[in-house]
Amino acid sequence: MTEAERTSAGIALEDLTGIRQRVRLCRPQRVAIHSWAFARLAAFITYKAKRAGVPLVQVEPAYTSRECAECHHIDTRNRVDRARFVCRSCGVVAHADRNASRNLAVRGEAAWNAGRESRVPATP
Repeated sequence: MTEAERTSAGIALEDLTGIRQRVRLCRPQRVAIHSWAFARLAAFITYKAKRAGVPLVQVEPAYTSRECAECHHIDTRNRVDRARFVCRSCGVVAHADRNASRNLAVRGEAAWNAGRESRVPATP
């Protein structure tokens, strides 16, 4: 939050509504994902962003981990493993999370520029 304030940047959150119902995982992974407090984390970030005057938008998370941040080619094989992203189209190699975060940043900026408001519920 401090960095966003200092640089006049905004925050883009993935809209994770219904993630527990959408994902298909093996049992140990299901246990882990069901223990995450997605809504609580989003509410906390929203509260902090409002308090600090930092803009916040929620964006569609679909394919952010499969889409190349350079050429925007989408392929399930782009995600070589948990940590590595290798684009099948342009050949770019990146850390998978860094690549996905770049995609989220682009979507967040587009949503902000389009004037779309945050869909994160306001905290009381």
